[in-house]
Parts: sequence; structure tokens; C-alpha cells
Amino acid sequence: MTNSPRSAFKRVLLKLSGESFCRSREGGISMSEVTATAKQLRAVAETGVQLAIVCGGGNILRGKQFSEVSQAIQPATAHYMGMLATVINALALQDALENEGVPTRVQSAIRMEGVAEPFIRRRCIRHLEKGRVVILAAGTGSPFVTTDTAAALRAREIEAEVVLKATKVDGVYSEDPEKNPHAVRYSEISFADVISQQLQVMDAQAFHHCREHGIPILIFNFQQEGNILRAVQGERIGTLVHA
Repeated sequence: MTNSPRSAFKRVLLKLSGESFCRSREGGISMSEVTATAKQLRAVAETGVQLAIVCGGGNILRGKQFSEVSQAIQPATAHYMGMLATVINALALQDALENEGVPTRVQSAIRMEGVAEPFIRRRCIRHLEKGRVVILAAGTGSPFVTTDTAAALRAREIEAEVVLKATKVDGVYSEDPEKNPHAVRYSEISFADVISQQLQVMDAQAFHHCREHGIPILIFNFQQEGNILRAVQGERIGTLVHA
């Protein structure tokens, strides 16, 4: 009998973009993509790490972009619509995870008790301590706040040791690698160097929260199978941003 792999962390906050819920260059929800992610997350849960997940919603609707193309919808309304899109993703991920045998809870910053628990910090932490994966939806419940910032704030609230930002790129580069093939990928970089080089890691407010409270950020490509597990095991993948 083999031992399950172990996590390098006790508690982590995983930020999943809306892109992880759909096929490349498409929108909506592809359950084959969600199922593939759920299988990766099952392996993560088996390490014993306490896992909280913040979902994006851009595969369905980005509030900011929606408000820019239609004057008929107020910007705040568009942002609320975007927050509700994250709830749809969270419910899809919940069923996919539970189909893999992983116990979950969805907590929403916008109250909708018929489909999700309200986000209550102590209750969230208690679920994590009991080995449940907690999927955090609806951002912070307020408009004009990105899901990156929601992830940083929730990481602070639940005292996560690291923010894992799962993207479709394999880390942070000195320049845009599509424009400059000689751009250098950093394996790790300090918060100060990110600022001095004006690199894009997360939105400014999210970055500020992580920097101010010493929460490292790991940016990595989730599409490479097994990378989420490697991230929680502390392997050197992607780019680690730290103090």
C-alpha cells in the first residue's frame, strides 16, 4: 500500500479563473474541462491540505466588459451579474468534485440559501478543518472588486499560507513572451521587484493585500496535468512571488 502524497502547506487558497471552466477560445461551461480539474483537485484533497477555492466567472460573463458595450445596463448591475456567473461555476465544480468523492461546500458572498451557504469566516474554517473543500463564490458580494482581490481577501480571512493562482500561462515573465521570444520567466521574484519592473501578477489591489500581509503568490499553468498537486506539494513550478 502506497502512502498518499503530502502537502507542503496546511491551508491554501486556490484562485481558478473562469477560463478553467471552458475549452480554449470558447465560453460557457465544458463539463469535460471541469471534470479534468476536479480529478486534479481530488489528488490535492488526498494530501490532507485544507483547500479553499475562489472561482472566476469570465467564461460566462465579465461584468466590466459587459457594462462597456451596453449603456442599458448600469456598471454596478453588470458586476453583480458577473458575481452570479461565479456561482454557476462553483455549483458545476461542486458536483464534479463530489462525483469524484470529494466532500465540498459552496459559500456565496451574495445570500442565496437555496443553492449555497452564506460566507461566514468561522464556518468556512470549520469546514476546512473537517476536510471539506470550500468553494467561495460571488466575489466579495460588492461590485467593482475583481475575483483576484476576492481571493486575496479570503486568503487573509481564513489565514491561508499561500495564494495559488491557476492560469493558462506558466508563470511571470520579464516581458510578454508572445512579443519577445527572449523574455525571461522568473522561477521566483520579490514583491518589490514586481513593482519596480511593473510586472502584471494580479490586479493592484489583490497584489497589495498579499504584499502587505506577507502572503506568497504562486502563478502556474493548471492545464499541465498534475500541476495543482505539484503546487501544493511545494514543487518549483511557475513563479513564486514572495517578500
